[in-house]
Parts: sequence; C-alpha cells; structure tokens
Amino acid sequence: MTQTLYLEDSYLQECETTVVSVKEDKYVVLDQTIFYPKGGGQPHDTGKMIRDEEVFPVVYVGKFSGEISHEIGEPGLQPGDKVKCQIDWDRRYKFMRSHTAAHTLAAILCEDTGTLITGNQISLEKTRFDFNLKEFSKEVFLTYIDKANELFKQGIPVKWYDLAYDEAMKIPTVSRMAGAFPPNLPKLRIVEIEGIDKQADGGTHVRNLKEVGQIEFIEAKNKGKNNRRVYFRLVD
Repeated sequence: MTQTLYLEDSYLQECETTVVSVKEDKYVVLDQTIFYPKGGGQPHDTGKMIRDEEVFPVVYVGKFSGEISHEIGEPGLQPGDKVKCQIDWDRRYKFMRSHTAAHTLAAILCEDTGTLITGNQISLEKTRFDFNLKEFSKEVFLTYIDKANELFKQGIPVKWYDLAYDEAMKIPTVSRMAGAFPPNLPKLRIVEIEGIDKQADGGTHVRNLKEVGQIEFIEAKNKGKNNRRVYFRLVD
C-alpha cells in the first residue's frame, strides 16, 4: 500500500519516492505520495514527477481497488525508478482553505438547525454543499456566513489525528453526512477544529482558521423536497 504522506502533513509540497508499478505507460503507483487522489468532494492534486532531468506531468490522481494511481502526461517511467514528486501548491492550498471553510460553515449550520449534509464538492472557483432542510432563508444563511467569517478572524487551531474506531464512534459529530457512516476500520482519521467541529475526514486542511481568509455567498438552489444547495467561495 502506498504511504499517504498528504494525510500525515498536508503542507508537504515535494517528496522523494520510488515507482512501484506502471500500467499502459501512464498509470503510476508509488511507494509513498504527496498527491491527494480525488474523493470526498475534494479534487485531485496535479503537479509533476521528476526523474533526473526528465519531467512527467501528473494530470490526474485517483484511488482504484485500494491503490492510488497517478496518471502522467508523458510515458517513460519504469518500476524501480527514483522520482521527485512536486504538487501544484497554489491549487492544493486553495482546496485546503476551502475544505476547512466548508467544515466550519457546515458545523455552524448543523448545530443551529439539526440538518445534515447530503453532498459536497470543492472546486477552484467555488464550493457547494447540499443539506436536508425543509425551510431555507437566504437572509438567515447569510448570518451563518457572517458567523463563519468571524471565526476565520480568530487563531483557532485545526488538527488531525487517528482514533481507534470504537473511540471515534463515540464522537456525536463523527459524521455530518446524511446516511453516511465512517468505514469500519481499526482507526479513523479525525479532523478537529477546536471548539467548533470534530469529525471523521480523509481530506487536507489548513492548521489554523486564520488561513482560510474570508468567504462569500454566491447563490442557493432548491434541489427538490427537503434538499437545498448552497454555493460559496473564498474571498481573495
């Protein structure tokens, strides 16, 4: 199994690694990686692998049958090759800020209304999430945006750590997703925004809410009975 360095330290921008396997001259498995694979509403990382002076662009990263596969834009890598990985840091950092912002906003909304999240997606331009709320008021939601922005002005730490499954499941907010339960694994990765949110999560986050900056409301849509969709973006 590939060692997932991005879960240990989301701020790693490069690493040395070894090619484990290559399929069809473009799907590469590494012994360790800093590249986040698409999943959980967070897009995949992009970047490059470097072998000596030769550059192999990384155009897609996904998880298939438990393995993290890196799609490269140029053929030539072979099993056993030593490569340096470098991620597109600006892209990744924006996703980290947006992901932490989404957790904060969802925590405020869920605590105040009792709603649960039914879907989410982060992109470079905006972030959206869906929630199962009967009554929705744009004006009220804007107050949640204001509350989140006040929190983003404070130096509130964000941390992540592993907990034994049984211990993690004692956390009331271990899952904010409607109908979703964390996988029955020996350990779960917990992302905690101190005093605000604590839940199982496999994405990348900033270490402090101040790094988020500010967010702004874009629009809201009615996606059917008891389902609302909201879009927001980072202000920068």
